[in-house]
Amino acid sequence: MAIEFDSLPLPEPSSLTGFAGNKIVRDSEKRDAESLAEATANTACRCYLFVPGKAVFGKGETQDAPAQILFTVEEAEKLGGQIEQSILLGHDDGAPRLAVRLDVEADSLGDAYDVLDFRSVLYSKQAGENDLAAIAQGGSIMHWHMMNRFCGKCGHESKPAIGGYRRDCAHCGSTLFPRTDPVVIMLTIDGDRCLLGRSPHFPPGWYSTLAGFVEPGETIEDAVRRETFEEAGIRIGRVRYHASQPWPFPHSLMIGAFGEAISHDIHIDDELEDCRWFTREEVRQMIAGEHPEGVRCPPRKAIAYTLVSAWAQG
Repeated sequence: MAIEFDSLPLPEPSSLTGFAGNKIVRDSEKRDAESLAEATANTACRCYLFVPGKAVFGKGETQDAPAQILFTVEEAEKLGGQIEQSILLGHDDGAPRLAVRLDVEADSLGDAYDVLDFRSVLYSKQAGENDLAAIAQGGSIMHWHMMNRFCGKCGHESKPAIGGYRRDCAHCGSTLFPRTDPVVIMLTIDGDRCLLGRSPHFPPGWYSTLAGFVEPGETIEDAVRRETFEEAGIRIGRVRYHASQPWPFPHSLMIGAFGEAISHDIHIDDELEDCRWFTREEVRQMIAGEHPEGVRCPPRKAIAYTLVSAWAQG
C-alpha cells in the first residue's frame, strides 16, 4: 500500500480549530520530582490562572489594551495561587509555563479581572492561539486532578507528582496519569447533501454535526457508524478521518470524520430536537448567514465548522 502525503491539504485541517495551536514543549520524558520546583524558581516562569472550569485574565488599563494572560509566580501567589499544587505545562521558548489554581471565589477577584469559561475564552479574542491551547491543556489536567484526588484501587488519597502530570498513591503504590476522552464528531454525506441535527440546548436556528463518545473496544469508524445510527437512524458505510480538536469540556479529543450514508430515512432519538438533510448550497448559505429560514451552523474554531465548511467548499 502506497502512502501519499503530498496530496494532504495545507494548512492541516486540525490547525484551523480552536485550542489546537499549542507550541509548548511538554518535556514529558524529562519530568521528575524536582521539575516543578525548578520551574517556579526560574525568573522567566509565567502562570496561567484558573478557578474551577474558568480562566482568569487581568483587564487592560483601557478598553483597547490587551488583557493580561500570563502572570509571574509572585502575582499568582498574591491572588491566592496554589503554587505548590500547580501544573507544569512545559516550556515556551525555554520559559516554564504553569497552570495555577486560585484558592479563592471568582467574585472576590474584583473588577480588575475577567473570569471566563473556556468556551467564552475561545470566542473572546482575548487570547492568541498558543495561549488558547495552553489554557485548554491546563484546564483539562486541572479537572482531572480534581476528579482523582483518591486512588481508584485502594481509596486512599493520591498526591500530584512530576509537575502535575501524574498522581501517586503512597498506600498501594498505584500511579495515575491524565486521561483524554475520545469523541467522534461526523458529517454524514449523501451525494450533494449532508446530515445536520439540532440539540434542544443549541442556540435558536443552529444545526450541527452529530457526535458521541467512543466506547471501550470500539474503533473510530465503528463509533461514527453507531452514533449516527443511534441518533438519526442513518446507516454509514465508509468513514474518512479529517481533523481533530482538543476540547477542554472537561478533557476530550474531538475526532472529526466524514461518513458515507448508505440509508436515507431519518429516525431521530430523544437526544435530538430535529435532524435534516441540507444541500451543499444551503450549507453555503448557512455559513454566510443568508439561509432563507434563518438556520445557521456552528461558528469558526469549532471542529463542526471545519467539517461543514470543508465539505461545502468541495
